[in-house]
Amino acid sequence: MKYIKTKRLILRDWQQSDTAPFIAMNQDPDVRRYFPEKLSTEASKQFIVDAQKDIEDRGFGLFAVERRDTGEFIGFTGIQVLEEDGPFRLEFLPCIEIGWRLMKKHWNQGFATEAAVGVLKFAERHTDIKEVYGLAAKRNWPSIHVMEKIGMARVEEFDHPLIMEGHSLRKHVVYKLEM
Repeated sequence: MKYIKTKRLILRDWQQSDTAPFIAMNQDPDVRRYFPEKLSTEASKQFIVDAQKDIEDRGFGLFAVERRDTGEFIGFTGIQVLEEDGPFRLEFLPCIEIGWRLMKKHWNQGFATEAAVGVLKFAERHTDIKEVYGLAAKRNWPSIHVMEKIGMARVEEFDHPLIMEGHSLRKHVVYKLEM
């Protein structure tokens, strides 16, 4: 079992008990505000399976995050391999992407930044990763703020090929951090 400990958080393997709160989080319209749609129950379950498989196969992935003080599951944070896939072809792919998603009641408390810093320290110590990318909808100021707080620099904008033309979330930004 993988663990990353920070002052207030534990980033760990996924557990069966994470499933129900993860599904609920992905149905929250505020949590999904910067995504084209909510994540279905089946898609949420598959996300957990895929995330845990990455952790087991690669030694890193999108870890479940829990609070150290309460043991409560609050979301995920981690790094993953982002590949060219069908129409999703960008010049920096394949790459290592950092990402996070937290339950709304845990926003604005510094948890995303703390978890992201923990993941980056883990990657520096335990992998040969040299650079990490972050992608976000151009309107997703909370994620952009976290990327900037952890030292990432904006490198480009692009139209997300999986989001229809004219959609308010189509414009995305790319941030990068040299490790």
